[in-house]
Amino acid sequence: MRIARFTTGEDPLFGVVTGEVDENGIPDDDCVIVGLHGDPLHVGLHLSNKEYPLSEVRLLSPVIPRSKVIGIGRNYAAHAAEMGGDVPDEPLMFIKPNTSVIGPNDPVFYPHQSSEVHYEGELAVVISRPCRDIPAERFADVVQGYTVGNDVTARDLQRKDGQFTRAKGFDSFCPLGPWIETEIDPTDLAVKTYVNGDLKQDGRTSDMIFKVPELIAYVSSVMTLLPGDVILTGTPEGVGPVQVDDEIEIFVEGIGNLTNKVKQRD
Repeated sequence: MRIARFTTGEDPLFGVVTGEVDENGIPDDDCVIVGLHGDPLHVGLHLSNKEYPLSEVRLLSPVIPRSKVIGIGRNYAAHAAEMGGDVPDEPLMFIKPNTSVIGPNDPVFYPHQSSEVHYEGELAVVISRPCRDIPAERFADVVQGYTVGNDVTARDLQRKDGQFTRAKGFDSFCPLGPWIETEIDPTDLAVKTYVNGDLKQDGRTSDMIFKVPELIAYVSSVMTLLPGDVILTGTPEGVGPVQVDDEIEIFVEGIGNLTNKVKQRD
């Protein structure tokens, strides 16, 4: 099931996307969104009698985290190597504020403080209920589904600061979308990033050092996770810079495509 958050020009709505999406993540022209009564994270899945052509709505970030986005650093060995770091013994966590979240086709704003902004395409996990100390074998009990994420990073500020908060926390630095896929196995999915149509990242989630069950167990042993919280699971090798007016497209197999253009921040 694909759960979307969208607008027809008025208040945001939730719905279930029906129809076919091809192997490249492109939905058919006849795809529609069947409306839901309220936020399914809080009221459950209750279909309305309203339908909206997918081509006539604007997709929003499928979730606005209630409290936080948790990023995982250096979770692919090849990416750790390209960044000049070792593979961590435990998941390397950082926090992105929920104000960094944007949706499909929203602009990523290039901040004046940076001259080296990078893309990082990732699989993102959406948490379904409050949870703490979840055993790895029960991870699926607290997952609503999966979406596509871009952990945008001001790499020069990351090096300068020696930590991640400013570099990864700017408004618009966490695109999510296009929807939440609730019925997918996250163990071996293709993760690809294109910049202006050129393939830059080409990895698989099977190459993650710490898999989704381990990440949920580890993060929830440190902090309580709330409905709508998002865990970004790390990025494959191939990260690199983008410039103003570049278009970033991230594809995760079985979910779809997330596209955003880079704009100069006012």
